Amino acid sequence: MHPVLATVLQRLGLGLLTLFFVSIIIFSAISFLPGDFGEQVLGQTALPETVEAFRRELGLDQPAWKRYLQWIGGVMQGDFGTSFSGRSSSGVDASRSVVELIGPRLWNTLFLAGVTAIVAVPLSLFLGITAALKRNSLYDRSVNAVTLTTISFPEFFLAYLLIVFLAGVFPTLANVTPEMELGERLSKVALPALTMTLVIIAHMMRMTRAAIINLLASPYIEMAQLKGASKTTVILKHALPNAWAPIATVIAFNLAYLVVGVVVVEVVFVYPGIGQLMVDSVSARDIPVAQACALIFAATYILLNLLADIIGIVTNPRLLHPR
Repeated sequence: MHPVLATVLQRLGLGLLTLFFVSIIIFSAISFLPGDFGEQVLGQTALPETVEAFRRELGLDQPAWKRYLQWIGGVMQGDFGTSFSGRSSSGVDASRSVVELIGPRLWNTLFLAGVTAIVAVPLSLFLGITAALKRNSLYDRSVNAVTLTTISFPEFFLAYLLIVFLAGVFPTLANVTPEMELGERLSKVALPALTMTLVIIAHMMRMTRAAIINLLASPYIEMAQLKGASKTTVILKHALPNAWAPIATVIAFNLAYLVVGVVVVEVVFVYPGIGQLMVDSVSARDIPVAQACALIFAATYILLNLLADIIGIVTNPRLLHPR
């Protein structure tokens, strides 16, 4: 078997194993949350017998290991269960499936992350490459200072600053709906996307700059310069292809953050994404929805990191051309 294929399969196996252990942690952590859904619906004055009967109806009276096996078995079949929301003490069950609740919210989060990535990734690569070309210049120092300043602010503080200064230009509430046209939707997500862009751009820009500068000291780069190659040719043709591994890793980390770390931004701008849904489900002790949101976040993070590993592997000349 080719070394690249063997290494990729090994990474995929480790990713699945990691996701399995993460699912156990998610289930355990949410099970240990204080409070009880039955008591929250029925009220603190409800009789213990009534609460126990309600818990039995929801399946919360079963042992933890049995509930976990039922949950993970359903997840492997694409069934995340049924939301607790909509259930009442009167026996009325107006609950919806978790997939039905998460589907539109996940699409909204992916749309926001996609818009941010389209802006942030090319901009950070451009700033990183140009800063490396003009190392220690005023431009390099200015770019580093601005990006480090933006990353130093917490997301919610940066979001509020943008609301204060750009409230008259862009909507401050990102309350998108499925019926919206693309232009109106882009206008609504402008401030959340700008907030996340300012937060993640420093990581990607500085990693790109560091990777390029490190390669510029290599002997083959010096040889290309001695042959008369221009700086642009040296960077784009010789340095950048060999710098993809670290750059892809930091881009994958930040793309994972765009999906996983949007909770604060979605809450500030009241954006109907999966992060806002997770906060609401934890507050309401809606266990199936909270577990599904956490598992989606974990799977996204693991998948994007696996993708970064695979890109680093397939761009490694030692693996592509083994002796």
